[in-house]
Amino acid sequence: MTATSTPATQADEQFMKQALAAAGKAIPSPNPPVGAVVVDAAGNVIGTAHHARAGDPHAEMAALEAAGERAKGGTLYATLEPCNHDGKTPPCVDAILEAGIKRVVVGVRDPNPHVEGKGIERLRAAGLIVKVGVLEAEAAALIEPWSVFITTGIPFVALKLALSLDGRIASRTGASRWVTGPEARAKVQELRAQSDAVAVGIGTALADDPLLTVRDPDFEGRSPRRIIFDSQLRLPLTSRLLTTAEQAPVWIITTLESPEEKERAMADMGCEVIRVQSTGEGRVDFEAALRQIAAAGVVSLLIEGGAELAGTALNARLVQRLHAFVAPILLGPRGRPGAVDWAGPDTPQEAPRILDPVWELVGRDAYVSGPLVFPEPEPE
Repeated sequence: MTATSTPATQADEQFMKQALAAAGKAIPSPNPPVGAVVVDAAGNVIGTAHHARAGDPHAEMAALEAAGERAKGGTLYATLEPCNHDGKTPPCVDAILEAGIKRVVVGVRDPNPHVEGKGIERLRAAGLIVKVGVLEAEAAALIEPWSVFITTGIPFVALKLALSLDGRIASRTGASRWVTGPEARAKVQELRAQSDAVAVGIGTALADDPLLTVRDPDFEGRSPRRIIFDSQLRLPLTSRLLTTAEQAPVWIITTLESPEEKERAMADMGCEVIRVQSTGEGRVDFEAALRQIAAAGVVSLLIEGGAELAGTALNARLVQRLHAFVAPILLGPRGRPGAVDWAGPDTPQEAPRILDPVWELVGRDAYVSGPLVFPEPEPE
């Protein structure tokens, strides 16, 4: 007999919130963050877990293990549809059936087109009651980067901009430290820690000699891969990025035509050089680079600069989220213009825009963030 779904209750939402809170502790990339809660027949929480890291037991299995024999006849809450396929760990559906769970409540279906719905179908076929879509928006937001990655084959791309009130990124002498205040820079540390990789263009790497590491002790051990788009391998061997390549991974994205001797020198310093095809202007093909990065396991990419790389990403319409910090200062008409180097839209109606922007005051600076949408061009 196949069980049907039942309406969500207030208790379902309460326990799903606990599962979502657990999922927020997960850092399992390239797997999605997942949380799970097991509740016995009397409504008591008897197991809570999250998927800690890739290769470790999934959240459902860890929560069931914590619950033990008491899970029989109970309800499992999972932020993401339980898997029904073998990977580095056995299928979660097997563990759910073996534990004697009678009801499963799911936040969101698995967006992977190869497995979507199969875990739910198998649970229902085995006679379990399955409710899908409890706090679905929250559950979907939690796995948004992974959803983009698994459905498109490219990373979820976030773009960070920092500029003055008059749209400048540096003074007339080129000084850019610091346009924004310490609180904004601390927020950037958090954004880095949430990302698998952080990228800059060669212009920014040459001008600022950045480290791109996470130095906030609150995020210790969460430094992302550091990526430089450098079509001709111009990054000096004395740069801070290369001299610290053994401490945190450094990837150089370059073209097929860049010098092999420089590549060998960079590799000797512990840096990985990734070659991709070039555009007609001799630059790195951005989408091809993203696909290479994704194939190496990068789910989320934070672009921090500079203007040319930001413009390339926007021209390709491959930015999913924007983070913009606006400092309450004026750098004047001779200040370095343009956080983004691109032609831009023909009309304001065609401009990419933040959907449902969230505005905050971060120290002295205004911070706006949200999903970036690109209007469809008008037909000619």
